[in-house]
Amino acid sequence: MKESQGNPLHLKSLNHISLVCRSLEESMDFYQNVLGFVPIRRPGSFDFNGAWLFGHGIGIHLLQSENPENLPKKKEINPKDNHISFQCESMGAVEKKLKDMGIEYVRAMVEEGGIYVEQLFFHDPDGFMIEICNCDNLPVIPLAGEMPRSCSRVNLQVLQQRQQIHQVVQQ
Repeated sequence: MKESQGNPLHLKSLNHISLVCRSLEESMDFYQNVLGFVPIRRPGSFDFNGAWLFGHGIGIHLLQSENPENLPKKKEINPKDNHISFQCESMGAVEKKLKDMGIEYVRAMVEEGGIYVEQLFFHDPDGFMIEICNCDNLPVIPLAGEMPRSCSRVNLQVLQQRQQIHQVVQQ
């Protein structure tokens, strides 16, 4: 495997994802009322139909398809398909809300070293996969060279405490 070159492009963060949709209105409704994104201003110089939304630290750029009838429609919810994942505060609350909204979903569970991560997968109106998880339970551990990280400040503090204890025990 090739050695990592750090951050050669000097990237700062994920800015947005762009999704082509059958119905701009239906997709806007989904991203606003299911996932909690809010519409934001997009450049008026664009000569195509679309909308920008923002939430949870990232943007969603929706683009109205010029040929919506030609867009493939995914029906099967496959957790191994391309998707975007959001962390949540309460998996139970998310599952209840999805049931209340009549949104079909698939549950999954990941276990690593006694740590469990719950996952819920479902589609947006165009079949793009969405995952909701409590992934911050699982530490982000680089393969080599760097300190373990966490998606959660609380879990990061626990990891740092464990490392300090491990270092003291080794001395």
